[in-house]
Amino acid sequence: MKAKKERKTIAVIFGGCSSEHDVSLQSAYGIISHINLQNYELVLIGITKEGKWYLYQGDIQRIADGSWHLDEACISAVISPDKEDGGLIFTKDAKKQLIKLDAALPVLHGRFGEDGTIQGLLELAGIPVIGCGTMSSAICMDKDMSHRLVESAGIRVPKSLVLDRRGKVGQAAVWAEKTGYPIYVKPAAEGSSIGISKVYDEAQLAGALEAAFAYDTKVILEENIEGFEVGCAVLGKEKLLLGTVDEIETPGGFFDFEEKYTQEKSHIYVPARISSQKALEIQKAAERIFRALGCKGFARVDLFLTPKEELVFNEVNTIPGFTTHSRYPNMLKATGLSYEEIVEKLLQTEVGA
Repeated sequence: MKAKKERKTIAVIFGGCSSEHDVSLQSAYGIISHINLQNYELVLIGITKEGKWYLYQGDIQRIADGSWHLDEACISAVISPDKEDGGLIFTKDAKKQLIKLDAALPVLHGRFGEDGTIQGLLELAGIPVIGCGTMSSAICMDKDMSHRLVESAGIRVPKSLVLDRRGKVGQAAVWAEKTGYPIYVKPAAEGSSIGISKVYDEAQLAGALEAAFAYDTKVILEENIEGFEVGCAVLGKEKLLLGTVDEIETPGGFFDFEEKYTQEKSHIYVPARISSQKALEIQKAAERIFRALGCKGFARVDLFLTPKEELVFNEVNTIPGFTTHSRYPNMLKATGLSYEEIVEKLLQTEVGA
């Protein structure tokens, strides 16, 4: 008689302190509701906007509607940094209890989730991270550092200028004039187009810098790249699975935070309206970038395709949106995988046989 396969204990971490807290809830709900519970025992760890950690044992619909933290099924908990523990510590019935974890999947978009901080805690605790590790997460979150490494790998990146608070508006104005308007002003390490401005003249520069500095101590100015944005989903560790290339059409200017989640003016095409040869070139570039930045597990690589069909790197999202209608799963669905199969393959990157 065949022995029953032992279930792996997986933590899914959701919420967080970033401006993308609500998006994280939707992504986490999508993943949690499609995990095969015959293979995995789920431990749900929610982090409030204020940074309070809970073991959540309630209805997952309350994650989707954002009311999970009001549930009586919340128990204060914390990941123990002690490798001997290797899991989540909480107190119940006046007793300290421990749930050992085989792996953890952070579904925390933006700062304090996608920037290496939570990954560092998990690695310190000896808990395998499903997805990118500490270093690759931190590098990909920092637009300046990721651009430097991608350029060293032989892929074109936008011209840029990096400023900290000591930088002068005049310095930015000189660079912008030389580069040519419009330009983009961005926080160097923030997700989902938060704090980004498209600047058309010098009069808008000071306001754009102030908006970016509200989110980060380091700001990057980038040249505008003519053309359109394309993306490629990457899944795996040693052997990589590449999604069908998608294309973003943005008549409204650029793919800002609101457009990413409402798509009122923009449209996403899967597959992209490009030749199969160009799509293959984009997939190869995505794989090259993924490896150059030390990524693992999953990530979405975004590039620009210019009118001359040249590829220019934009960014890597190490925890891309993961709702059933998000770009990342839809690119993999276009290769023939179901959402459930995508989730299963992702979990198996760390706990596979």
